[in-house]
Amino acid sequence: MKTTSYYPVIMVEDVAQTVAFFTQHFGFVPRFESDWYVHLQSELVPSTNLAVLQYNHPTVPRPAQAKTRGLILNFEVEDVDAQYERLKEAKLPLLLDIKSEDFGQRHFITATPNGIMIDVIQPIPPSAEFAAQYDEAALPQGEQSAL
Repeated sequence: MKTTSYYPVIMVEDVAQTVAFFTQHFGFVPRFESDWYVHLQSELVPSTNLAVLQYNHPTVPRPAQAKTRGLILNFEVEDVDAQYERLKEAKLPLLLDIKSEDFGQRHFITATPNGIMIDVIQPIPPSAEFAAQYDEAALPQGEQSAL
């Protein structure tokens, strides 16, 4: 199957509140808007898309009409410390404080008003133990070595 696009669709009760969150804090802009569905696109990275759907809209099969839970959206950024300070100043909840991980990430986790977690990540060099588990092409720039 040749896929021409791929993006998550978050099912929520309050579409407008969720859209406002992503536009205000993560630089998304609406590309299609209705009261029950909004398609968002990143202003800085146009290939990054996200949709927000009213969970109980008739287009959602009745057995699946539930609010999204247990989801983490990863946003890789160039300067995670700057984003941490910006979002902390905006008083977003911090579910995981900023930290560097041996597996090759410096990150923190925040959440949308409806509890969808957002992991803001900057790739960093992994420890030797974890570097061996990476495909060399997946290592942060400058870390490709004698794997």
